[in-house]
Amino acid sequence: MGNFPFLESYYSFSMSSSSGNPSLHGSMSSSADFSDEDDYSVKSGSASPAPGDTLPWNLPRHERSKRKIQGGSVLDPAERAVLRIADERDRVQKKTFTKWINQHLVKVRKHINDLYEDLRDGHNLISLLEVLSGDTLPRERGRMRFHRLQNVQIALDFLKRRQVKLVNIRNDDITDGNPKLTLGLIWTIILHFQISEIHVTGGSEDMTAKERLLLWSKQITEGYVGVRCDNFTTSWRDGRLFNAIIHKYRPDMIDMSRMSAQTNRSNLEHAFGVAEQLGVARLLDPEDVDVQSPDEKSVITYVSTLYDAFPKVPDGVDGISPHDVDIKWVEYQNMIKYLSQWIKHNVAMMSDRSFPNNPVELKALYTQYLQFKENEIPLKENEKTKIQDLYKMLEMWIEFGRIQLPQGHHPNDVEKEWGKLIVAMLEREKSLRPEVERLEMLQQIANRVQRDCVYGEDKLALARTALQSDAKRLESGIQFLNEAEIAGYLLECENILRQQVVDIQILLDGKFPFADQLVQRVSKLRDDLLSLRAECSSVYSHGRTLTTEQTKMMISGITQSLNSGFSQNINSSLTPSFSPPSSVQSYMGSGGGMDPSSLRHLKHMQIRKPLLKSSLADSNMTEEEVNMKFVQDLLNWVEEIQLTLDRSEWGSDLPSVETHLDSHKSVHRAIEEFQMSLKDAKLSEVSILGISESSIL
Repeated sequence: MGNFPFLESYYSFSMSSSSGNPSLHGSMSSSADFSDEDDYSVKSGSASPAPGDTLPWNLPRHERSKRKIQGGSVLDPAERAVLRIADERDRVQKKTFTKWINQHLVKVRKHINDLYEDLRDGHNLISLLEVLSGDTLPRERGRMRFHRLQNVQIALDFLKRRQVKLVNIRNDDITDGNPKLTLGLIWTIILHFQISEIHVTGGSEDMTAKERLLLWSKQITEGYVGVRCDNFTTSWRDGRLFNAIIHKYRPDMIDMSRMSAQTNRSNLEHAFGVAEQLGVARLLDPEDVDVQSPDEKSVITYVSTLYDAFPKVPDGVDGISPHDVDIKWVEYQNMIKYLSQWIKHNVAMMSDRSFPNNPVELKALYTQYLQFKENEIPLKENEKTKIQDLYKMLEMWIEFGRIQLPQGHHPNDVEKEWGKLIVAMLEREKSLRPEVERLEMLQQIANRVQRDCVYGEDKLALARTALQSDAKRLESGIQFLNEAEIAGYLLECENILRQQVVDIQILLDGKFPFADQLVQRVSKLRDDLLSLRAECSSVYSHGRTLTTEQTKMMISGITQSLNSGFSQNINSSLTPSFSPPSSVQSYMGSGGGMDPSSLRHLKHMQIRKPLLKSSLADSNMTEEEVNMKFVQDLLNWVEEIQLTLDRSEWGSDLPSVETHLDSHKSVHRAIEEFQMSLKDAKLSEVSILGISESSIL
């Protein structure tokens, strides 16, 4: 009010004179931290006027009489100008306060037209306080003056309980429609319920609410060219401050480059219109602000409404200031983009079912999957959590409209894609783990075939050395010694080959990558066995006086079992002269399936007839040793047949079913023959028990 030194004196007179008793009405203030110059106050009535305070009602009585005696006007031109300004200020305040009240009363479907008249009965005043506080207040329903006074008193008592300091405002002042005191009461309510709640970063505890609001305005508009915030009057006249505040929160709605080229009223109209779109009530009109000294309280009320309407970071919560919104929004979009791309890439990779057939490569692939699951997934889960936290900080700006959230950029969208990845991972593990286990099982079988080949080759080498020794003996006319030992070696090798044929077929069916090399090695072992068997037959037939037929029958434990174990078809396929592709082709048809005739011979090959006790007769072995070896062979035979039956199938078409039926018949015949061997075993049991009893006695 530096430009109008009489304005404060006018307020002092108006408040006291309008109440009817200046001596009883002192000053009025609220609990808000505004300075005394912002309160409606009454001078103490000193004998001499304050500097520049020359309005007649504040002059001593003899000075007022002197003016009248001189025949002059009671008010000089300067004093009349002060009154016009004061009236204009009251008009602006009345309009601003009325709009401010209505923006709250609309919540309870009420509305006032005349501030001074529509608060007189106390009902609208009580409703306003209920909306602002959230409390429910009692009220009188009658229409008599007593009821009106009582309702206003209820409102005043409520404010006092809220620690709002009210000095020299009585219920009859409001009921009688006193303009100055009514404006003063509403301003006190605005101070307490709106302006006093302002918080700003960098403010000190001893700052008043007005100073905090001014600091907030300065911080928000810092860096804007041509914008300066020094007060709540002249700094706002050109409208640039209003536009700068709105631009800070919604840069998409304000073009600051146009402000310097437009008039004050155009700038003000633009700011008030945009703010209204954002939900801020139009408490001011351009003509209210584009004056030499805008009304401070009206401007403060409107700016505080802007403060309330725009996003703020709550105390104790991580948030984003208007200065950092754009930076954080770019960071959020990049995080969403990169994580979504990573998820889509890995979903496609996890959906791939073209697994390698090499055990080493498949095991490496499974190890890679486990590392991905244990290492990469937790890291990306942390990124997903950061996205959710950043979204929470940006959410108020999204709701405010500062940020337009594109489709697919919500954390829930990322969560849906993440769910697809987890499902794809589970499906991949469900397919990958059995494949790893299958190839590991095939690798174990392949290792067993390798070991058995080494063992069989060693046995054949021992048998060949022994045979050569006997051949030299025969050449020297000496009786041979190693026939039984060689027969045992050949029998062991035959049993190994029988199991190897079963294992090889499993490897071929499982498409084991190195099955063809193993076929070659098993074929060579079999050929060596057949060759050595023929040499044995030749050498020992010359060393006996028996006929050739008798010699063959003597070693029937080898020849008969070997001939029944390998069909002509397998003989033609397991030869050392075949190449790896042709060996597999001899087992597999052109379509990749088993040829029915080959399968039939293969199944027959897998069934070994049980040995008879007579085939184990040996002069170098005691009867007990023969019996034990015989029983042990029967046990081995049962285990082999059980394994064969466990691995058998019914087939999926008529040829394969017929093949399996023939195999089952062969098993049945072998079991019938096993009954004969079992009878021999029972007879051997009596013999063994008899020997045991005699040894005990």
